[in-house]
Amino acid sequence: MFRHLMAASIIFGAIMISLPAHAANCAARDLVVERLKIRYDESFAAAGLQSMRETQTMVEVWASQETGTFTVMLTTPEGLSCIVATGTDWHQVTMDAEKPEQSS
Repeated sequence: MFRHLMAASIIFGAIMISLPAHAANCAARDLVVERLKIRYDESFAAAGLQSMRETQTMVEVWASQETGTFTVMLTTPEGLSCIVATGTDWHQVTMDAEKPEQSS
């Protein structure tokens, strides 16, 4: 479980560092969401808040179980969304609570 969380942290950290390189992939959130739904049949899959400089941004993952595509985007409080990653072969993983160790 810890390895999965650490790997996710490293991936999202790399994405956040690369944001300025993807600034051309930004638009109003409503427009980005509409395109993800229509063009890629993606729907909202996960999100979390990230503190970035003096504000918080929403990290969102949109995905399609049918096509296997996914999109990771950052959304500012002002409603500007920037796509920072896209890909294929999406699969949903549920996180189980860690089970207490049993003593023998």
